[in-house]
Formats: sequence, structure tokens, C-alpha cells
Amino acid sequence: MAETASGRKIICQNKRARFDYEISDLYEAGLVLQGTEVKSLRQGRVSLQDAYADMQNGELYLLNSHIDHYDQGNRNNHDPERPRKLLMHKQEIKRLAVKIQERGLTLVPTRMYFSNGKAKIEIGLGKGKKQYDKRQDMKTRTAQREIERELRSH
Repeated sequence: MAETASGRKIICQNKRARFDYEISDLYEAGLVLQGTEVKSLRQGRVSLQDAYADMQNGELYLLNSHIDHYDQGNRNNHDPERPRKLLMHKQEIKRLAVKIQERGLTLVPTRMYFSNGKAKIEIGLGKGKKQYDKRQDMKTRTAQREIERELRSH
């Protein structure tokens, strides 16, 4: 886990999200977790690889995220793949619902962190990239790396 300047402890990042999606707006949401899930998060044993957020009955849920079992947990350990409720203001959820339905966007988690001891997740409105967009991004990154390398050598 890395410490950032704002006092947040980053648990994990979804680097694949920026590669697969063009992310426009970022939102912070709290998570409803069980005790063993929090302890597992503190160990950094979480994956947001295929995770996404979805609306169900006017509430926001994080789906397909994986939080490993806590090693010292007993038979009441949590289910690693269970849907987790996200905590946001009702007005924010309504605004997100409109944007998702209107424009065909997806809610993609970009990173998970602790802020003042509370687990938070950063979700972004993402539009899926096509294969040629991904190739173009890789070309520009490679070109930028080459330019920086040349500037350092001179």
C-alpha cells in the first residue's frame, strides 16, 4: 500500500480501466464491508480487475470485485465475490443513473484506498475504447517515451 500526499493509503489500482475505457468523471464512494473484508483490505488482498458498478433498485453496487478470505478468519469469513453496496448521496446516484442511461456509459472502479480509516473506492464514468483507440494510445505513449529518452540523452 502506498501513501499519497493527501493522507490516503492506496490499497489497489485498476490500471486496466484506463486502457480499456475512456474515463471522464471520477466519483468517490464509501463501501459497506464486513469485518473480515476490512482486515483483508488492510493486507492489500483485493482485485478490481473485472469489477464494475451497477444500479439495482436505486442503489449502487460493486460487482465482480474480489476480496480474498482473511487468513485468521473463522467459519464466518466473507464471500470473496459478493456484491458490495456503495455509499453515495441519493442525488449523486440519480445523476449517475441519468448519465449511464443517456450516454451508454459504464461505472468502472479505478482505485480503492483508505481515507481517515474508512475504505473508499474511486469510480469513473467510462466509455469503452475500440481496438484502434487502444493501439493509438500505445503509439502516443511510445512516442512520448522516445522523446523523453532523447531529451535526457542530450
